[in-house]
Amino acid sequence: MIFHTPRKVAAVLTMALLGTAHLRAGEGYQMPPQAIADLLDAAPTPATSLGPDKKTLLLLARPALPSIAEVSQPELRLAGLRLNPRNCGPSRRSYFTQLTLKSIADEVERPVEGLPPEARIRNVRWSTDGSRIGFTNTRDSGIELWVLEVTAARAKRLTQPIINDAYGAPYHWLPDNRTMIAKLVVEDRGQPPEPPQAPAGPVVQENLGLKSPVRTYQDLLQDPHDEELFDYYFTSQLALVTVNGKISRIGAPAIFGKAVPAPDGQYLFTETLHRPYSYLVQAPRFPTRLQITDLAGKTLRVIADLPLAENVPIAFGSVRTGPREAEWRADQPATLSWVVAQDGGDAGREAEIRDKLLELAAPFQSEPIVLTSLALRYGGVTWGNDQLALITEWWWPSRKVRTWVLNPAQAETPPTLLFDRSFEDRYSDPGYPITTANSYGAQVLLLTDSGTKAFYAGPGASAEGDRPFLDLLDFTTRQSERLWQSEAPYYENVVELLSPEQPILLTRRESQIQPPNYYVRDLGQKTDRALTHFPHPSPELKDVQKELIRYERADGVKLTATLYLPPGYQKSDGPLPMLMWAYPQEYKSADAASQVTDSPYRFVRTHSHSPLLWLLHGYAVLDDPSLPIIGEGGMEPNDTYVQQLVAGAQAAVAEVVRRGVADRERIAIGGHSYGAFMAANLLAHSDLFRAAIARSGAYNRTLTPFGFQAEQRTFWEAADVYFAMSPFMHADKVNEPILLIHGQADNNSGTFPMQSERFYNALKGLGATAKLVLLPHESHGYRARESVMHMAYEMTHWLDQYVKNAKPRSAPVAQEGE
Repeated sequence: MIFHTPRKVAAVLTMALLGTAHLRAGEGYQMPPQAIADLLDAAPTPATSLGPDKKTLLLLARPALPSIAEVSQPELRLAGLRLNPRNCGPSRRSYFTQLTLKSIADEVERPVEGLPPEARIRNVRWSTDGSRIGFTNTRDSGIELWVLEVTAARAKRLTQPIINDAYGAPYHWLPDNRTMIAKLVVEDRGQPPEPPQAPAGPVVQENLGLKSPVRTYQDLLQDPHDEELFDYYFTSQLALVTVNGKISRIGAPAIFGKAVPAPDGQYLFTETLHRPYSYLVQAPRFPTRLQITDLAGKTLRVIADLPLAENVPIAFGSVRTGPREAEWRADQPATLSWVVAQDGGDAGREAEIRDKLLELAAPFQSEPIVLTSLALRYGGVTWGNDQLALITEWWWPSRKVRTWVLNPAQAETPPTLLFDRSFEDRYSDPGYPITTANSYGAQVLLLTDSGTKAFYAGPGASAEGDRPFLDLLDFTTRQSERLWQSEAPYYENVVELLSPEQPILLTRRESQIQPPNYYVRDLGQKTDRALTHFPHPSPELKDVQKELIRYERADGVKLTATLYLPPGYQKSDGPLPMLMWAYPQEYKSADAASQVTDSPYRFVRTHSHSPLLWLLHGYAVLDDPSLPIIGEGGMEPNDTYVQQLVAGAQAAVAEVVRRGVADRERIAIGGHSYGAFMAANLLAHSDLFRAAIARSGAYNRTLTPFGFQAEQRTFWEAADVYFAMSPFMHADKVNEPILLIHGQADNNSGTFPMQSERFYNALKGLGATAKLVLLPHESHGYRARESVMHMAYEMTHWLDQYVKNAKPRSAPVAQEGE
């Protein structure tokens, strides 16, 4: 196959060359100190997946960091989606390399045989009865569909590399456990569209008085050639694929976002995209046809053909008009449900009813039935049976979330209220309902006592920290019985309810020094046994000292942080240089902002972006110190963003200095994304820190004029707020060293690499001490081993030069923010 290099791929390669042009002679990717490099190279703990019969645990081995060569594979960026044009698969998704089956009953492990060499396993899905597991294997030239026979622990390939995994799930199991509905690359589609030698004309966009505000999206279509590429790569052909490898193509090719079989396997619900496309919004907002077909592809009912949605209001909770959230009812053989907004999709409009939930049963010839009307925005439904379902609604301005008990068989009967709370209030969180596979293999509420009670599991947030729990909720009395709760010195959470009668749980247990492992816990017998025995991934950290600490902001708001001290540290060693790593959070309630947000018993684990790496380089680390931005009543949180940000940072600095673990003159602040924005603001508006590290941030909010993070006002509605919050506007006040790191292929909304480039140029022009590091081919998070190692190298060098070995400041450190 001849590989065609479209314009967008060439542009990415050009950016990479421009990015490396500024390297000094002889300089390339660098390595951090060996102790940090060893942590980054540590083998990841396997992922797990429990079979629907709850008898087998699948262990999925994950590789270490990929190479820059792998991350630099060709990439197309179209309509907010990214794919590798060589194989019609996602260009930046992680994968697994080995599979092992582990019996819950006797703990016997069976490595899966027959896997392809150098496997890149994705899209792992159990069949409805747990007898088989499907997965895809990504090759350089395409994607294959495979099946694993659980009894034999052997895998085999079902197709050649013809699976299209560009958009949406590439396949689903049918309930016969022998057939999958899969998306294939269209046969004989020819070569990719060639870019025109010369443009046929200008690219024109026009608006005729309609308000069409949009967030700052990336990777949008830009011209007619992009539209042709989108059609070429994202169009797929549906087919039935059996476990014997028989392929039966059905229907006409289309751009399928969804192709989901009904629980009984007799029908398909599909969502297909079509023209006209947009240069303002991403693919999910393109015109979309929702329909039900039979397994031969014959259309039985068109639910809707939604027009292009460029004018969805930006107020939080605004949605597309027309049917949305369409899905099969899990408790019925073939009943489709969906939601329709009653307020024009505009959360800024007053309305008594926001949403209606409807359903339509096979043979889909009647009119849809309205199951219920909601005063707030629809948040989801968990189906139980024909007499019981749980439906959730929420509302952003009030932070309210409500759960209702609905009787689907009696739509005329109003639902009854189960929970009414603020989603900011972690202490009142009742948890989530436990589900189980029904006869169709679909997940429904796990009910007991003739359907009057359900099991709930949750994080158990409290003033003591998170203590996960299992409750039995009585729908008649609305009262819960606590069946089990995690106890010190462990953090243990419910993974699955293996047997509701005893009950017997599958849990995941960890402590500060014991890595997470799975346990079978019998509540009736009050016994437990370890099911897995994953070793400590980083033994170098086993003696790290960890403490969940509490302190107060000047205005009385209680704050939480996790303090880490290096192995072997003693108080007599005196204060250390410190790295604070944070991410601000908006609240409407000071009480909610004051709640404890973690557990003191979580395992000390690092990852490629973790600040804990520097514990092995002589630094103390204060991780995730609370920096709440509160706006109670009619106030918006960001109205006093800078003042509250500085106040929170002041409290954190004062606390670690009071404890004697940090030297006030040697503290750095750092963060990623919105945390980078925070770090730059703290340098501009205080003198609390000697240096900052800001990764993948946005620094000029006028470049995100239709809202950002939790700010839903536009620039023109709150220009003073946008200006005050933008570090770029206050670059002249940044008088401490700042290291900016950014992926050149960042696709996160609002954090264009240009944000770091422009901020660096401003700092440089004003004579600040600053450094900009652009990582070729990296997105919002960094994946390649070379990139991650170089990031750690740059951070280590910056911290050592400007924090650990910093010279005393000539002037006293200012303690008040601006």
